[in-house]
Amino acid sequence: MPIDAYSSIDELARALRAKEVSSVELTRFFLDRLAKYGERLGAVVTITRERAMREAEAADRAIASGNVQNKPLIGIPYGVKDLLAAKGAPTTWGAEPFRNQVFDYDATVVERLTNAGAVLVAKLAMVELAGGFGYNNADASFTGPARTPWNMNFWSGGSSSGPGAAVAAGLVPFAIGSETSGSILTPSAFSGVTGLRPTYGAVSRYGAMALCWTLDKIGPMARSAADCNTIYGAIVGEDPRDPTTARVFPSGRANWVASSVQSRPANKRAARIGLVKGSWDKTQPAVRDNFLAAVEVLRAQGHTIKEIDYPDFPYGPVISLIVDAEGASAFEDILQDGRAKQLRALADRTGGYAAAATLAIDYLRAQRIRPKIRQALLKLFEEVDLVVSPTRSTVAYPIGPNFDEVYKDARSGPAVIPSMNLLGAPAIALPNGTGENGLPTSIQFNAAPANEMLAVNTGIHYQFVTKFHLQRPPGFD
Repeated sequence: MPIDAYSSIDELARALRAKEVSSVELTRFFLDRLAKYGERLGAVVTITRERAMREAEAADRAIASGNVQNKPLIGIPYGVKDLLAAKGAPTTWGAEPFRNQVFDYDATVVERLTNAGAVLVAKLAMVELAGGFGYNNADASFTGPARTPWNMNFWSGGSSSGPGAAVAAGLVPFAIGSETSGSILTPSAFSGVTGLRPTYGAVSRYGAMALCWTLDKIGPMARSAADCNTIYGAIVGEDPRDPTTARVFPSGRANWVASSVQSRPANKRAARIGLVKGSWDKTQPAVRDNFLAAVEVLRAQGHTIKEIDYPDFPYGPVISLIVDAEGASAFEDILQDGRAKQLRALADRTGGYAAAATLAIDYLRAQRIRPKIRQALLKLFEEVDLVVSPTRSTVAYPIGPNFDEVYKDARSGPAVIPSMNLLGAPAIALPNGTGENGLPTSIQFNAAPANEMLAVNTGIHYQFVTKFHLQRPPGFD
């Protein structure tokens, strides 16, 4: 069969099992696309060609033997954000001081995807040190700025910039990103893909670069909520090498079933959806209009919609203090020996030193506020099942100017992304239309901790009728 770069995981899996295409053929196809478009997009650090071919050959042998039960990802290529260790390949953290860093083991997420039969084809670009030193410009990686394929003059979003661009341009069927405060949701929005931020602790961070150990999360970025569901099923679960994964789910284990739902949605139920008052008031007109249109789709699907007052806390300052303190601690070595001055972004060369000056009393004060934030947000989830808002108040930022120099008339209302990250709650970002300069807009569904299933299923049903996730950027067929 002719290979389509934008096929869903379900479609690829069916073709592989029907012997219409081999994993080797599929892998070569995506390796070629990575080589053709990856540098142009600023999306790729390393193409793992030799490993990919070994894994593809192994997948074909398993498929030929019929050993594919409960392995919906077997034979399917993917990429990972370059903060995840992959044995023998550079793991650069997007930063010049670590350009030649190599680990002799796989991160747990990579290990689990390998065990699931998926094929690692690339380490994907990221903002240096996941943005922990306060970058203010898209050119914040030694590989240069990653570009959204919808308009190459604009950024793909950070800090999972490579995964966003690569999935959007059909360079990989799916990718793994990470989020501390927005780093899955933002590139998903700016690149027009679907991204799932899991509950804190639901996915092991062993083998991942640490920025903030009380905030970091790892999750999938793909074409659809259905694809994210399948990927999540392969990576979720406890890991003794990451103690934060213990007892995240009420049953003590994930009990996640990755199912084929592209053609026949399942598990539909009406949800009580809360719209955050003010979250669309100061957004760009297309962001607002597309959000309100998406709300009407949800209403037509039988969900109960009501506006909600958001708890009033200093979410931004709290999360900034935590990122500063924990990030400076994580990268204390390059601050002490001066390697921080090798970083690409001007703000990053000095930002770590300012962060290192964070007072212990301020960090502890921020951590003391977190239980109050948690209590208030959990109380909110007693009234609603999902908290919904625009993912970002604007479309993607242009490459060149500093972020604070553009879109000055469009700023978000209540800080949904930082607040939900402080709670450790899951969210899914879904494309919901286009705005200025042909760039995507996005909506986010946030659920209470350990309630990924509700957010994902609501997203699946939304995408089943809207089809925005099926749109393709021009020039990347």
